Parts: sequence; structure tokens; C-alpha cells
Amino acid sequence: MAERVLTQRELNRATLARQLLLKRVRLPVAKAVERVAGLQAQLGSTPYVGLWTRLEGFRPQALERALLTGTVSRGLLMRGTVHVVSTRDYALFGAALDVAAPAWLTPEAEEIAHRVAPSLRAFTAEPRTRAEIFDWLEREHGIVSDGTNRAWYAIRIRGRIGHSAEASLWRSPIHGPTFVAVEQRDHDGAAARAELVRRFLAAFGPATRAEIAGWSGLKVRDFTDLLDGLVVLRDDRGRELFDLPRAPRPAADTPAPVRFLPKFDNVLLDRERVLPEAYRRLVVRKNADVQPTFTVDGYVAGVWRVEKKRVVTEPFAPLPRAVRRELEDERARLESWLG
Repeated sequence: MAERVLTQRELNRATLARQLLLKRVRLPVAKAVERVAGLQAQLGSTPYVGLWTRLEGFRPQALERALLTGTVSRGLLMRGTVHVVSTRDYALFGAALDVAAPAWLTPEAEEIAHRVAPSLRAFTAEPRTRAEIFDWLEREHGIVSDGTNRAWYAIRIRGRIGHSAEASLWRSPIHGPTFVAVEQRDHDGAAARAELVRRFLAAFGPATRAEIAGWSGLKVRDFTDLLDGLVVLRDDRGRELFDLPRAPRPAADTPAPVRFLPKFDNVLLDRERVLPEAYRRLVVRKNADVQPTFTVDGYVAGVWRVEKKRVVTEPFAPLPRAVRRELEDERARLESWLG
């Protein structure tokens, strides 16, 4: 049977459908973050906006409750970046990524992390600040901070140390966060990687091997033997794509409403699929600082910011009158929700 060929617009609609950006749905928070394979959360507030744009009737208190009750956790996972995921997925994804330390972690930092991880988890059974953790490392292990973040990131990754719930609330202060050991379950590494690939495809597919690697931080060799049972497709550029057998692939003309995305939203990681190349430098700025954006007809069409409690939009090009009305309606809803 000939492989199905998907256009770039069909790929756009597939990703939007899986990322809950074609239609808001009603889901518990933990189920929602599992559906989209986590939300980036370098800033504690960003996953709240990410859920507002995806869930019907979402209120910040829903994510706060999930964090405080431990069904959702926030910590370093894919690509060594901070994500909000279900606590169940934190253990699964962490086990899958154990073979994929970020390239900027040195062997020395890794050695320290593996050595102190068990006792560090005991110390962080209750929330601790970074200063308290480094004081403890010096006191108990003779380890002195070298002034970089390498050891700090390594011990959080290997020790499964996440941001505390209190440091991840809607209005939590940015400075002085606390960190805590996240509940863990044992997973076989290869089985966890196979599941991680499938979870990525469920949330972002269809995708190439390179796209799987780019999102996860894994090397292609870490999962290339774990692709059995997947559907093989091609895009209109001839690239081989993998997907789940029954995953949604909407038609290219499926309507896509205006949506507001927070800083660092993972949907922009597949750059051209949602972010036109002409706008890349306007969105991804120095030090990979990804701006809050809005989409029109499924593609990034501008950026937004909050000024004096007002949501301000900056389209990259003139918009038709009907689109301007739709954008204004969604902007007003976001502004009201932000309060």
C-alpha cells in the first residue's frame, strides 16, 4: 500500500487538534497535561495561560489544586527545561530521559548528582531553597558551588527534584523559589522511551525522527529500535513521518480559531508547522526567549504582552476585518481572565 502523503497544512491541523487548539475541551488538569505531553513552565505562570487557551472554563485554582495535591508536578524534563506534567508522567518521562543528559552537563556535575541523589531526595522531602540545598551539599558532602548552574541542574535532574507546589502557584513570587523531591515509580528505561515516543506522537505527531529527538532531547539512536507498530507516512517534502495508527489527522480546511499562546509554548517547537519561517526571529529572540504569540488560521500571526493589566497585541501583518474582530474577542476574554 502506498504511503499517505500529508501537506504542510494537514500537518498543522493534526498538531493543533492534538494540542487542543482547534476546540477547547473539558478535562481534569492532570489529564489535560498528559494529553499535550506537558507544558513548558520556566515561568510559573505560563502553564496557566496554556491551559486557559486549551480547556473550557479553566480557572487557575484547578492547576493550583493539582499541584498542591501532588497529581501534577513541575520540574526539569525534556531538553533539560522546566515542564508541568502529571506526577505519573514525571516518573515515566524521567526514566525515559535518563540516557539523555543535556549536552551542557559536564561529567563532573553528573558524577556529583549520581553520588548525592539518594540523600538529597531525603533532604528535600520538604521544600528547600537553592541556598539551603547548597549549604547541605557543603556540610554533608563537602561540595562547594562552582558558581555555575551545571551541578544545580544535574542534581535536580538525577535526584528528581522539582519546584515545590508553593513556588508554582498562579501568583507565586518569582524570586526565592523552593524545591522538593517528586514522588517516583520505577520504570524500565527502554519501555519508558518507547512510551515517551508514543506520547509525543499523540501530542504533536505525525513527526520525523529528528522532530522526536528535538522535542525530547533524546538522540535518534536512543529510540530508533522502538518504532515498531507505528504508521509510516510522508509529507509533501518527501520526509518520512511516524504516527499512531488511530491518531487524528483533520482535513486541511478544518477551521482553526484564534488562540493565544504563552511564552515558550511547546507547540512552537515544531517551528514551521505553526510558526512561519518569516516570523521566527520576531518570536524566538536572544537566548531562545520565545515570546507569547497568537495564531490566526492555525499559524502564528503576532505577539502579545500585558501592559497595565491590558492585553496588547502586535500583528506581524495587516489582518482582515473579520479576523480583527475574532482576535479582539479572544483578546478581551484573555484580559478578563487575567484580571
